[in-house]
Amino acid sequence: MINKKTQIVLFVLVALAQLYVPAKMIWDQEDVLKNGSEYKFKTDPVDPNDTFRGKYITLSFDNNTFEVKNKMDWQRGDEIYVSITNGSDGFAKIASISKEKPENNQDYVKAKVGFAIGKGSKISIDYPFDTYYMEESKAYDAELTYQRSQLDSTQITFALVHIKNGKAVLKNVLIDGVPIREIVKKEHLKNESEK
Repeated sequence: MINKKTQIVLFVLVALAQLYVPAKMIWDQEDVLKNGSEYKFKTDPVDPNDTFRGKYITLSFDNNTFEVKNKMDWQRGDEIYVSITNGSDGFAKIASISKEKPENNQDYVKAKVGFAIGKGSKISIDYPFDTYYMEESKAYDAELTYQRSQLDSTQITFALVHIKNGKAVLKNVLIDGVPIREIVKKEHLKNESEK
């Protein structure tokens, strides 16, 4: 049987280990936000019947396909490295993809192969930042706002993503440069004042 002092020491070590894991995850996310490169990923319209599954908005991206030499070399779910650059329009653009971690200094994000597209040699990319979480009471309104913006071709909707060493953090979703949280808040206040 283990004595009382040893039990206390073991308990403290286990408690510290349990605190370390989430603290490290938070620290890593904050490091990417603080020190990572910022990119704007233009979003695409999504099926309005399946965009919202809980307390988040599911995003679909305009630039999520890439031409490859032989799509048979790429299997659904394969881990890939997507090198990102800014296009002339100011939005993120895929520079290249690889099964190996890039050796150059270009920003990249670790992603997965989605599926092969059509008869050509294109594959889709499943980015790790396709969900935007919100406070539950505002999430449904945000979903509706997002859907309306996707239907209005004059509005530009994009995800603001920070990237560092293969990790990506979705910072915000913006519609015409305004954070979706602010738009939802304004609409909520407007609806309250009309009552």
